[in-house]
Amino acid sequence: MKTGAMTGGGLLRRGNRPTGSVAEGAARAGLAARGVIYLLVGVLALQVAFGATRRQADRGGALAAVADQPFGAVLLWALGIGLAGMALWRLSEALLGEAGRDGRKPRKRLLATARCVFYAFVAYSVLAFASGDTSGAGSDSSDRQSRDATARILDLPAGQWLMGAAGIAVVAAGVWMGTTAVRRKYQDKLHHHGMSARTRRLVDVAGVGGGVTRGLVFAVAGGFAVRAAVTYEPDRAKGLDDTLRSFSGTPLGPWLLVGVAVGLVLFGLFSFAMARWRRV
Repeated sequence: MKTGAMTGGGLLRRGNRPTGSVAEGAARAGLAARGVIYLLVGVLALQVAFGATRRQADRGGALAAVADQPFGAVLLWALGIGLAGMALWRLSEALLGEAGRDGRKPRKRLLATARCVFYAFVAYSVLAFASGDTSGAGSDSSDRQSRDATARILDLPAGQWLMGAAGIAVVAAGVWMGTTAVRRKYQDKLHHHGMSARTRRLVDVAGVGGGVTRGLVFAVAGGFAVRAAVTYEPDRAKGLDDTLRSFSGTPLGPWLLVGVAVGLVLFGLFSFAMARWRRV
């Protein structure tokens, strides 16, 4: 047995970080579940662009589409459990550090904490939807949730400043997502020895195209939040569905939305690739 590694409880430990089958399984299940959500949202956005659906192009619409399939309830529970696994994986990174060099730096642990909170909320909303809870977060459209949250924040003391700061943070997150995708920083987290040259090229197409699109959507949504803060009008904030539909209002018409939808599908496929080849 190599120094610094020991087995116990079904887990392999390198230093103090668990990297065994439980943590790895949770991470890969979560990445795959994320891929399903983005893939479905992208398909719904394509249908919206061509006027082929009345569903919301957001997580709620994606969950409704899953529920309509054979064994839909089982699939919803699987998605919720997978996303809960993602939250647990991010929690382990927050507590013990992530894999790779500099994985225990405070900045990376803080980022892992934020991701843990986000995916815990998403997992809760999916599981609530699966259980038939019509009052759950997954039952309302992202647009209504966004407007309600914005109205509550604006009613707080210094609410405009808080809302503006939150919007700027979302814009910054979107720019960061797009920049890291263009720089292909995800390459540092992949097991390259298990990938052919053709697979690497395909992953790059999905990673760059999908990552840039995801960042663009976040940045635009953040911009709407900033506008809502400046004008003190909660209705100017937009959820994912309204944000995607806003692309159709540009001079390019529905074709820009088609491009964004394809990008979201690519990010879903990229998430599947990460589920398969990411170092955990």
